[in-house]
Amino acid sequence: MLTGSARLSCFRRIAGAVGEPFTAAPWPPSTRGALAPRGPAKLAPSLGATDMRRPDDERTGVFTSGIISISGGWKIALYFTGAKHAGENLADVLKRRAAELDAPIQMCDALSRNTPKLPGLEVLLANCLAHGRRQVIDVAASFPEQSRYVLETLSNVYQIDAVARERQLSPESRLRLHQEHSAPLMQELHEWMEAQFRDHRTEPNSGLGKAISYLLRHWAKLTLFLRKAGSPLDNNVAERALKKAILHRKNALFYRSVNGARVGDLFMSLIHTCELNKVNPFDYLTELLRHPAELAVRPSEWMPWNYRRDAATAAA
Repeated sequence: MLTGSARLSCFRRIAGAVGEPFTAAPWPPSTRGALAPRGPAKLAPSLGATDMRRPDDERTGVFTSGIISISGGWKIALYFTGAKHAGENLADVLKRRAAELDAPIQMCDALSRNTPKLPGLEVLLANCLAHGRRQVIDVAASFPEQSRYVLETLSNVYQIDAVARERQLSPESRLRLHQEHSAPLMQELHEWMEAQFRDHRTEPNSGLGKAISYLLRHWAKLTLFLRKAGSPLDNNVAERALKKAILHRKNALFYRSVNGARVGDLFMSLIHTCELNKVNPFDYLTELLRHPAELAVRPSEWMPWNYRRDAATAAA
């Protein structure tokens, strides 16, 4: 239901796409689709699951990608487990998107495999400011004064974003707030980082130098929130979503097959979408099972944010 073209045509902003590698335990074909109670190993061809790789693809790892879509105040979580990287999974989602919609904003970290590679597809790419900040935190003990300046500057930017949330500003008003207050801070930070190398204050190959190089190299994507309304500061919402996948794999003791992983993705997507929209997942899934005919006819009216109205109508 969440992967239908009708639903995906409404997506305007992709808030994250990241991948977490894992391996799955092989089991005999007679037991495929269930959960494996043993240690990790590669997926075995004998499981009979659909082969998700091209004949010339030499990948052996299996990944779980998490995508959070935010549009009109509603959030949708999608999980994909298989040989594909996050960018390839996101490309499959965007193929179903209505062509007449504006280009979506994709927030992710700077890994190249997180970006979709589709001819003719326009995506406004933003990189995660929290990832850049983490580069500095990792070297703060060795470079305390320089790191303090960078971290305090980014902290001020996050405080400005918190004010925007507290005031419940529209994306356009939030953009103007950041342009007025955050843009000068980020400009000063950019000039300071360039001066570190230009004036030979920081060795480029040092820990701090590498952190500064990361920020400068991805600066345009890290600062998209200063130019595009609705662009987030970081990818934390998708990072938190991936923790759900890790917890699920831990509780399930990994998967027996690709098909079993796909079933897990389906339920994780439904349950976490409910949680993101502050809806009880058990109640939601119960209502879907109670009204299969209505759901099949009008799936868009049985989303977590509107299903109560339709359930009440069906019961009347």
